[in-house]
Amino acid sequence: MKRTTRTLLAAALVLGVAAGPTTLSPAVAATAPAAAATSPDLSAVLAGLPRADATAALVRVGGTEGSWAGSAGVRDLESGAPADPAGRFRVGSVTKVFTAATVLRLAEEGRIDLDRTARSYLPELVPGRYATVTVRQLLDHTHGIPAADLPGGTVEEWYAHRFDVHEPEELVRAATAKPREFRPGTRQHYLNIGYTIAGLIVERVTGDAYEHQVERLVLRPLGLRDTYFPGREAGIRGPYNHGYQVMRLADGTTGLRDVSAWRATEAWAAGDLISTTADLERFTRALFAGRVVRGPLLEEMFTLPKVADFTSGAPAAYSAGLSVKRLGGREVWGKTGGRWGFNAAIASTRGGERTLVYGVNATDAKGEGMNRTALELMLATYGLPSE
Repeated sequence: MKRTTRTLLAAALVLGVAAGPTTLSPAVAATAPAAAATSPDLSAVLAGLPRADATAALVRVGGTEGSWAGSAGVRDLESGAPADPAGRFRVGSVTKVFTAATVLRLAEEGRIDLDRTARSYLPELVPGRYATVTVRQLLDHTHGIPAADLPGGTVEEWYAHRFDVHEPEELVRAATAKPREFRPGTRQHYLNIGYTIAGLIVERVTGDAYEHQVERLVLRPLGLRDTYFPGREAGIRGPYNHGYQVMRLADGTTGLRDVSAWRATEAWAAGDLISTTADLERFTRALFAGRVVRGPLLEEMFTLPKVADFTSGAPAAYSAGLSVKRLGGREVWGKTGGRWGFNAAIASTRGGERTLVYGVNATDAKGEGMNRTALELMLATYGLPSE
């Protein structure tokens, strides 16, 4: 049977989201005018928000082929006020791109060696069974270190633990106490733990907080004033559009719960950043233009390891910080991310001809499939998946 477009793309794009079953109120939409309309389909994708899979969406398309910006949905379900196009949102694993860029910048400064082992930087944290894992393998998910166990197995249980605080050293000790999943460098398994260790290496070689180094090397030089690390803060500073999650409620019914306040300490250098579409677009354009990471080190972000995926057996799809999919007949590089109530992505063709940034207030941002709104935004921007 021929696979559907949704199945093709969802299989290739990581951290997808699935539509929830709840029926929402009629649409309240506000779409910005196009500077040079990239695709009329983008407006159609946003029409009808809020709906079951998403309560709001913020979108920016740019590059040499034209630009477009739009927003739709509601700021919160209680007031029904239009979504704020400048609102901040949780970007989830898009954080990994910032972490990879920071590590590569420190490599450029001669402070990190990508071929040196993680254990040589953190001998008290990385045990002998992982003695050969290199920094490069941390960044491209070929390290073989399993995930640390976290409390909870359902969204309701995770919600009950939403204010827990997890220290990165604690997560690394828990993960590295387990047997390795495979010999380092022989498979690829997308997990957060490699980036947690990378963040600790940044701190070890600089004697400074990981967050400060990202600010020094990426945020401040690019003027990303609305991007920040929340640390132990559960809320989102400044204006934002509320995130909602489908889950079982106290009365036993299934419905939407506001999950905007949720600590992300277990994600840290792998997924706790908060930003805006304007800042993410500026970052994406600068990154692909070689103004964040330069020269041969930038190629680390566009080079896939020649190994197979640990679970599917498919060819590796992740580089240092990014992933790749062929859409509309050309390669599209980028990264998606999900936190409860929020789904985000940055993407671009290699030469920056067309960029895409979105923040979707998805009602199941940790589902197994890809969110309908996020999927349709990707397809409207770049076209159908191709082999």
